[in-house]
Amino acid sequence: MLTTDFIHRYIAPTSPDAPTLLLLHGTGGNEDSLLDIGRQIAPEAGLLSPRGKVLENGHPRFFRRLAEGVFDHEDLLARTHELAAWIEAAAETYHFENGQVVAVGYSNGANAAASLLLLHPGLVRRVVLFRALLPFTPEAPIDLTGTRVLVLAGRNDNLIPAVQAEQLATVLQASGAEVDLNWQPTDHRLSSADFRAAQAWIAG
Repeated sequence: MLTTDFIHRYIAPTSPDAPTLLLLHGTGGNEDSLLDIGRQIAPEAGLLSPRGKVLENGHPRFFRRLAEGVFDHEDLLARTHELAAWIEAAAETYHFENGQVVAVGYSNGANAAASLLLLHPGLVRRVVLFRALLPFTPEAPIDLTGTRVLVLAGRNDNLIPAVQAEQLATVLQASGAEVDLNWQPTDHRLSSADFRAAQAWIAG
């Protein structure tokens, strides 16, 4: 795996102790979509932002889906393994430790980040999930001890019902992760309150 295997942006941190944010965009986004949000929630952090390789009607995604909320499971697994290998290649290229990475995903990107947690536990130990659901039910126990996850869910999300966000939090907690399920009085779109919550969580 080479870093060039994904179109991406990389911006080095301005402080040696700052984390590197792995920014995973939603459907139709690209490597630039979350840069401003990343800078807002962690001003000194490095930013690593890949573009999803799957196209849905011309819109980039990180894995295929068959319908709204119905994922192509085989493609999800393959793309998640590919993304994990790319993160390790990027860490070597850009000289950061995996332990310094905070994954920040929105919608499809958040589901990709959740899949990373389930398939590659320990690769990323701090994760911010904006509007995510459980991408699949693990077949075997997963050990996420030492992993912290912030799930930012919308009370009025028309794409992800509350029960699905709660299911994601429950599975991650049962696997040993420290999970903060944070409800926002909004829909699938992101708000300034989401960014403030993510900023405080990362800083803490």
